[in-house]
Amino acid sequence: MSELLIENRGAVRILTMNRPEKRNALNQALTQALLEGLRAAEADDGVRAVVLTGAGVAFCAGADLAEFKELTPENAQLVERRAALTMELHGIFSQLSKPVVTAINGAAMGGGAGLALAGDVALMASGAKLGYPEVKHGIVAAVVMANLVRNVGRKAAFELVAGGEPVDAARALALGLINGVSAPDRLMADACAHAEKFAAVDREAMAATKALFYRVFDLPFAQALEAGRDVNKRMRAFRKP
Repeated sequence: MSELLIENRGAVRILTMNRPEKRNALNQALTQALLEGLRAAEADDGVRAVVLTGAGVAFCAGADLAEFKELTPENAQLVERRAALTMELHGIFSQLSKPVVTAINGAAMGGGAGLALAGDVALMASGAKLGYPEVKHGIVAAVVMANLVRNVGRKAAFELVAGGEPVDAARALALGLINGVSAPDRLMADACAHAEKFAAVDREAMAATKALFYRVFDLPFAQALEAGRDVNKRMRAFRKP
């Protein structure tokens, strides 16, 4: 059975993490499949937006603990490769020119919470929870912290990673972690509606908007204005006669 299900609905590609018996925990195979699935969506001219969700009752339980027993100091090369793969996955979303909507259908924990927030827009089922429990297991919410601190205020982010307690959908919305809450039976329809709206936008304008959005976030104000000025001049070429 494939770790990742792929479905096209018009110009929207739906990627479904498909390890329901493991609550879609991220083993190496699923992580690699996600990377390849996102890259394939980016390369496909027929795809204009992506929806990411999970099969079964969970969105993603985070890293697959079954693989942790091999990630020891004695296996430094394996540890390095796995860490690099995780970093690559959580970093790819902002590098894509096409918008990604995450449909958080159930629990999103640790690395799963990181994936949920890595999307450009995040919708959450009303009964789902999101959290970073790593500290309770004596480890650190490490790679996923980069996206978290860019999505929520410092005080809330620290409480999430240092306290390890999950938040429900209403709290996630209040904190600005997600864009909206849907009834479980409406989640995918709402996520696809968002994706279809983005897919209808001019391709070049969307790509430039997304690239500039992520670029200006980390720039000093004056440089961010300059970056905006450069795109402002270039976007004249987007307009069709």
